[in-house]
Amino acid sequence: MISASDLTPAELAALLHFHADAGVDWLLEEQPVDRFAEFEAMRAARQGARAAQPRAEAPAPAPRSQPERRQAARPAASPAAAPPRAAPAIPDEQAVEQARFAAESARSLSELKTAIEAFNGCNLKNSARSTIFASGTPEGRIMVIGPMPSADDDREGAPFAGRAGQLLDRMLAAIGLQRDAILLANVIPWRPPGNRAPSPPEIEICRPFIERQIALAEPKAILLLGNFTARHFFGSIETIHGLRGQWREISILGRTVPAIASLHPQELLTAPINKRLAWSDLLAFKNYIDAEILG
Repeated sequence: MISASDLTPAELAALLHFHADAGVDWLLEEQPVDRFAEFEAMRAARQGARAAQPRAEAPAPAPRSQPERRQAARPAASPAAAPPRAAPAIPDEQAVEQARFAAESARSLSELKTAIEAFNGCNLKNSARSTIFASGTPEGRIMVIGPMPSADDDREGAPFAGRAGQLLDRMLAAIGLQRDAILLANVIPWRPPGNRAPSPPEIEICRPFIERQIALAEPKAILLLGNFTARHFFGSIETIHGLRGQWREISILGRTVPAIASLHPQELLTAPINKRLAWSDLLAFKNYIDAEILG
């Protein structure tokens, strides 16, 4: 076994990145587990179960004729392997209809949260630790929407957690906003395994939930963060650099809401040089809410 002390800092960093790309979030259990004792207990249990099974004595074989002996000497044809049975799944169209019905049935954000937590039609929920719902308050009439939960979000059970969330708090504070005075949400309520992009069917299944969150919150301005989020609401294939900084009207369940897109805090942590672009977008967002909401 290789110890961490035997690795150079570069080798250790590469190993950690490999585990992160593979979807590993924790390298340690919350409580210590003796795997050797666990293995020995499992082996002893199997041996005990095997010893407890009664052995039936096999009857003496009857003498066979010469043709039968020649037939038995031939190798038996191996049976065809049975095809693997796929796990039952809800068809995508049916899952979308179920999601739409669950979302439309909710008359408040608390009811919608309960409906999403009870919904089992999206396979992303099977691998996620938490269902991430909007946090904060709708009373400020301001929403900030991100793409899908990160590993930190999934672990803490809230949107915009970890370092990216801390940076977002500083960004909001710079324009006079606090996290608990606005509503924070994600387009997708469950973290995809390994931080992969959601598939088109998964996106359509989750669409009714984020649209209903917006409809119930009734925001007067929305800040969209990240490439995925901007494309989702603007219906464009451009990158965030082509979509950011421009106010657009998005239609949500028959109601239009002004929205502006900017870079996600995680992107700013990766490329700090883009903070100047995000600051320009934040100033445009601040000027709008000062004139249209606070003013």
